[in-house]
Amino acid sequence: MQSRTPASRTGRPRSVAADAAILAATRQALVELGWSKLTLGDVAMRAGVAKTTLYRRWASKNELVVDAVAELFDELVLPDRGSLAADIEDVVLQFAAILDRPEARSGLMAVVAESTRDGALRERIRASIVDRQMGLVLEGRARAQRRGELPPEPDPAESARTVDLIFDMVAGAVVHRTLVSGKPADEEWVSDLTRVLLLGLTGATARDV
Repeated sequence: MQSRTPASRTGRPRSVAADAAILAATRQALVELGWSKLTLGDVAMRAGVAKTTLYRRWASKNELVVDAVAELFDELVLPDRGSLAADIEDVVLQFAAILDRPEARSGLMAVVAESTRDGALRERIRASIVDRQMGLVLEGRARAQRRGELPPEPDPAESARTVDLIFDMVAGAVVHRTLVSGKPADEEWVSDLTRVLLLGLTGATARDV
């Protein structure tokens, strides 16, 4: 998906170059320092901007880290490999590769933990990461329906629930596998996940997909 800058605020026009430098510096600091030692002052120095420039854009370290990590997930693209199964496997492998990056792993786990007691931060995670990547599910599902691999769902409410469920199942499984269990989301595991997702626990074996 196309990278986006954080939501603009009132005041002077935003500098796209400054935003990009700040978010890149934040990811660099996450790799070198980790979330606990990262400070807005250090990020400003790395980005070559004044502290006031950074403070006008992000009110807290948590908001900054969310936006820096969100840019990584904007790198996800949905390929057209000819089948729903192949498309899912490709994008899940991309997702797992992003989560394997230290800046994504450190940043995401930290802000998710912080969001358990911060409703505004939880909403920012949803808007900046979850909602922006939900488009991949919508695109993939629509493509599969055009191929005849999935039935149409004319009821908008039912369709929205299905999209939410697909996203939760895929994202939840990959996050748990990589960040909680600490196991690799390799091609074999992704193939098995896709099989269960498409066919269910009582479905056919992986080679039948």
